[in-house]
Amino acid sequence: MKIIAFLIALLPAFLSSLVFAQQTPVPPALAAKSWLLIESGSGQTLASQAPDERLEPASLTKLMTAYLTFAALKQGTLKLDQGVNVSEKAWRTGGSKMFIRVGTQVPVEDLIKGMIVQSGNDACVALAEAIAGSEENFAQMMNREAQRLGMKASSFRNSTGWPDPQHYTTARDLAILAGALIRDFPEDYAKYYSIKEFRYNNITQPNRNRLLWLDPTVDGVKTGHTEAAGYCLISSSKRGPRRLLSVVLGTASDAMRTQESLKLLNYGFQFYDAVQLYAKDQAVSNLKVWKGASPTLKAGFTSDFVLAVPKGFGPKVQADLVSQQPLIAPVAAGQVVGTMKVSVDGKAHGEYPVVALETVPQAGIFGRAIDSVRLLFN
Repeated sequence: MKIIAFLIALLPAFLSSLVFAQQTPVPPALAAKSWLLIESGSGQTLASQAPDERLEPASLTKLMTAYLTFAALKQGTLKLDQGVNVSEKAWRTGGSKMFIRVGTQVPVEDLIKGMIVQSGNDACVALAEAIAGSEENFAQMMNREAQRLGMKASSFRNSTGWPDPQHYTTARDLAILAGALIRDFPEDYAKYYSIKEFRYNNITQPNRNRLLWLDPTVDGVKTGHTEAAGYCLISSSKRGPRRLLSVVLGTASDAMRTQESLKLLNYGFQFYDAVQLYAKDQAVSNLKVWKGASPTLKAGFTSDFVLAVPKGFGPKVQADLVSQQPLIAPVAAGQVVGTMKVSVDGKAHGEYPVVALETVPQAGIFGRAIDSVRLLFN
């Protein structure tokens, strides 16, 4: 009888788990080598196939070139109206072009549009030389930035995506890069990545991202193609508070990469609900800081924290913060200071980093000494 009673007690939890499993939608099968669908608000993976397979990125490389260009603009080392001298190397660069002329000066903003809208390899080389002095130096910057962003399986050798045995990445790393570009440079992203065509040197070229015409919620991001890479597309769609990011690599045609990307985006929006747990820069908690100029700091997320759950499970989401203690100053804004553990219907769903929303420098000698003693008894 005790065993029967025990099993009856477990029955509700078992049925709940079964219902959750049944409600989790099966992702579509895509005609691609590798693909990945990300909920941008939380970074959670909704669907994937071979996301860590090393592949040639082709012109998707230009997202890193754009990231470093936007960073240079933000730092003031580059200006939009600045004229960039077109070198012979930039002019001779093969592949897709914006058709800049050697020996002329082209404004940085035109080069940005040529890089993003026209996928101009010549524009990328010109920007790389303006930022780093040479494309070789720029490639070193690309690799350093990739490491900083957490792109653990990427190697860059040029600014364009021109084939090279040591130039590679993965769908997961490209999702990290595209997400960082949207997060860190939202105004630049909104300004350039939804432009449908650009005219330069009396030549008008359309954006190769067909989804900009097919789905009004799509506002980027980038296409790529070489014989080895196949047809690739990173796309992003914002519907209401949600933004989904899809990476589709290695399809057989331009039409196929468009079709498969739209299929993946629609799957994410159709079968998952969005739950916004916290707003950008909202203080999730005030954490205790030891040896700091301030005794506490605000912790939270630097972008809206939107979680995706299968349809109908939104009300069953619970989030619990586990902070890193002892938290000792100095603490920099953006530093990970805790983990948000999320469960759905009582089942573990994911863990997400919580960061400091402000900087706390060290206290003076006296303050540090007092906290050192307190820590001994804490």
